[in-house]
Amino acid sequence: MTSVFSRVLEKSIFRHFAEYSRAGATKDEQVRAYAAFVSEIYSQGPSLTDAVMRAVFEDENVYVKARAHGSVLDDNIVKATEHELNVFEAFASLTPEDFREDMNVFYVSPFSSEKRDFLTLYEERIQDISKHGYGIFASRPMFRLADSGELVPIVSADKTSVDSFIGYEEERARVIENTRAFVEGRPAANTLLCGDAGTGKSSTVKAVANAFFEDGVRLIELRKDQLSMLPYVMGKISENPLKFIIFIDDLSFNQNDDNFSMLKAALEGSASAKAENAVIYATSNRRHIVKEYFADREGGDVHRNDTLQETLSLSERFGLVVLFQKPNKQLYLDIVRTLAERNGITVNAELDIQAEAFALRRGSRSARCAEQFINSLL
Repeated sequence: MTSVFSRVLEKSIFRHFAEYSRAGATKDEQVRAYAAFVSEIYSQGPSLTDAVMRAVFEDENVYVKARAHGSVLDDNIVKATEHELNVFEAFASLTPEDFREDMNVFYVSPFSSEKRDFLTLYEERIQDISKHGYGIFASRPMFRLADSGELVPIVSADKTSVDSFIGYEEERARVIENTRAFVEGRPAANTLLCGDAGTGKSSTVKAVANAFFEDGVRLIELRKDQLSMLPYVMGKISENPLKFIIFIDDLSFNQNDDNFSMLKAALEGSASAKAENAVIYATSNRRHIVKEYFADREGGDVHRNDTLQETLSLSERFGLVVLFQKPNKQLYLDIVRTLAERNGITVNAELDIQAEAFALRRGSRSARCAEQFINSLL
């Protein structure tokens, strides 16, 4: 029986073990249940101990949340936690031989396990909880808001690293330094990455989130039409010990867009739309992210200038604005050549000519265009 780690028993590996424990009618039932149990271990790796530790150490429970917030815990909860960790430790050290003897069979499918001190290791993890986190945020770098309103991991998260980029070093360095300040608890700015399409704005945000994962940074991606959920998201993460980048990609608004005011409130630090452990990183192909039409300058608003200034200044509410401009010919060819070398393609004058022709057909040079050109040669 578990009280603190009750949700851990809902994990597949424990459900399969429970089925094995109940399968006492015939030996065949036991063997089939054991096979399902081992299959679940294999799906997570060869080690029962690793699988159990992952389930236990990433669990979101009353004990870890209280410790993360520095709250005083009742002695009964502390004792229950220690007891349950000892039980999980014993379970995680079971061997195939233990099961073979229990079923009294000649052979069982093997798996690995070892003796580990769960109490000590759990305490060490909690001491560094601001980097490890707990619950769904413990092992995944990126998340999204599902239509159901729940935060869910992005299964195939972008694994781009900051070392994989070519060019735009100065622009990227500004985003990296701002994120480092955020991680270190120094003042950090909400950031707008704006400029030409295909220059690596979105990839930069994801690469920076990956770079600071071990420092406790997680990324939550919101669509523009989900900005009304910002207060909900901020509420969900406000007491979490991790740091969060709220990422809004390809941002632009039409006038009278209901989401405009919600983002404005978050950028201005409204208590209902901002969490202390979160910054907003947005990308846009537009420097002024509210679309303006000539007719707007001649509209019937009595205070027309005030209205125009409000819409045009939304981008100014980002503390840091980083401009990504389309590359000149030299940078474009540098990107092409570097990508060619990485993919084992011969670099010569003919490659430059083909790359330029490819860009002309696409209508402009960009980092994305360079990557598409190289992919066309593979």
